[in-house]
Amino acid sequence: MPPFGWDAYVAAHADGSPFHLGESVLVGQRSFGLPVHFLSARHPDGRLRGVLPLVEQLLIPRTRCLVSLPFCTYGGPLVDDEPALAGLVQAAVELAGERRASRLVMRRSSDTPAIPWPTALDKVSMVLPLPGTKDELAQRLGSKLRSQVRRADREKPVTVTGHAELLGDFYAVFCSVMRDLGTPVYPRRFFDAVLAALGEHALVVVIYLGDKPVSAAVLVQWHDGIEIPWAATLHAVNRLSVNMRLYWDVLQLAIDRGCSRFDFGRCTPGSGTYRFKAQWGAHPVQLYWQAWAPDGAASAASALGNRSKFDAAVKLWSCLPLWMTNALGPCISPRLPW
Repeated sequence: MPPFGWDAYVAAHADGSPFHLGESVLVGQRSFGLPVHFLSARHPDGRLRGVLPLVEQLLIPRTRCLVSLPFCTYGGPLVDDEPALAGLVQAAVELAGERRASRLVMRRSSDTPAIPWPTALDKVSMVLPLPGTKDELAQRLGSKLRSQVRRADREKPVTVTGHAELLGDFYAVFCSVMRDLGTPVYPRRFFDAVLAALGEHALVVVIYLGDKPVSAAVLVQWHDGIEIPWAATLHAVNRLSVNMRLYWDVLQLAIDRGCSRFDFGRCTPGSGTYRFKAQWGAHPVQLYWQAWAPDGAASAASALGNRSKFDAAVKLWSCLPLWMTNALGPCISPRLPW
């Protein structure tokens, strides 16, 4: 369990995220049985001056790795100053030695204070500053994008917002889309654990055509922003612009909830996902993924490689029947490095 004062420190820190919260860090343990470690630095009077959550994964092929944090966009140490960071990094390296880990990875949203490790800069978050009203948002988006959103209205979609009661419908859509993308799906229990951990910070949005769920997302609100870390729309309805309707609806929801920014989640610059998010006016915010390995910088840098080495497996996976990927995916996904 996290040490006393952990969540309050996370909530007050400028780089804190809901995934740094103690219950969120424990999602990996509760859904996959992964060891979790809470490292902290304190002032002489006992006040926290830095925290670092680490989740231990056994990746394919049999690579033990400590990660802050897997399964989400944001992680890494939160500190008051450079000495606190240096102490946490040293403690993490010592822990990696004790656990016989061959990799130690930090997924950071800021490179300040600096960590002198190999750094990958191939991932960004796409963030959209929100206006005060939905009318202002519509005007900002432009007529072409608004017409795409209206295209979905011909199908009479129904958008429902809720919590765990919608998770089954979200998961049905998510499983199908992940198979089509060639990505092993997380088990349903992972999302159950996420919603339980995040509590009031999490929402589920589902769009129905008739009584069939066709598009869905999990949203996470933190202070004055909303992030959409998981979203999916059935490929069969892409021509109906339902995916555009989903994002229009969640952007309006964010404004209704008083948010000033919307985080579309991480992607690779220049990719199709990047272009989709950019058309809404979102701007890239650099992410810093850094790694350490006991056998040197070259080995650490290899831990930050992209997914290209999995291309053949991705193509094969997308051709498998849905029942098979739903059965095998939950066994494989906890051991993948993304």
